[in-house]
Amino acid sequence: MTTVHTGASGRAPARPDPAGARPGLTCDELLTTTRSVRRAMDLTRDVDLDVVKRCLTTALQAPNGANRQPWRWLVLTDPGVRAAVAAVYRRAFLDRNGPPPPRPPAPGDRAARMVEDARELAGKLHRVPVLVIPCLELDVTELPSGNQASMWSSVLPAAWSYALAARTYGLVTAWTTVHLDREKEVAGLLGLPPTVHQGPLLPTAHGTRTTFRPAPRRPLQDVLHVDGWRGGPEVHHEIPEEGRA
Repeated sequence: MTTVHTGASGRAPARPDPAGARPGLTCDELLTTTRSVRRAMDLTRDVDLDVVKRCLTTALQAPNGANRQPWRWLVLTDPGVRAAVAAVYRRAFLDRNGPPPPRPPAPGDRAARMVEDARELAGKLHRVPVLVIPCLELDVTELPSGNQASMWSSVLPAAWSYALAARTYGLVTAWTTVHLDREKEVAGLLGLPPTVHQGPLLPTAHGTRTTFRPAPRRPLQDVLHVDGWRGGPEVHHEIPEEGRA
């Protein structure tokens, strides 16, 4: 994948790319404006599988537990396969969210608008040219009932790295897990062994727009804890003697 070099201004210079990449983004721009895109997808334009493979090659540099690399990557391009998975996805979406409301969301109702954006994605998922599903191949058929953070940390960073890499090629992705409500149905369609467990679904397409803004987020001071749960912003608690190194 093309390396982005930044000049004195901190912005990567525009560069032509035969794969159709957009002009380079700074690291901050890439990290703060890569969105989960549900509407602005160009469904009339094919996505080059070689570009998807380049993005996945980059994603394989993500951290994972003990470098065991248990990830497996499903890339769905066949129209029939995509249509079958999309049909299951739509049933899961309907079960979770119900039918469309009689009226559009009120202005400013961000939560309702997000559901409607997600409903649009569900309705057109079969037309999205590439569907990527990162998976974990484990030694067990059933996931543990306890904390699974360690296990999923061996694939989720790579999944997001794929989304970031795709952005540098002018592609957009969405991050969704609705299909997991009917995971066994999807696994049956794709012939997955019982030891392969699906992660998020990443619909991938060229974007109908190239610029995005940072998403609304709670300010850092509302979520930051320093040196323990009770430590608010810039508050440091005295460490007991027995806890000192």
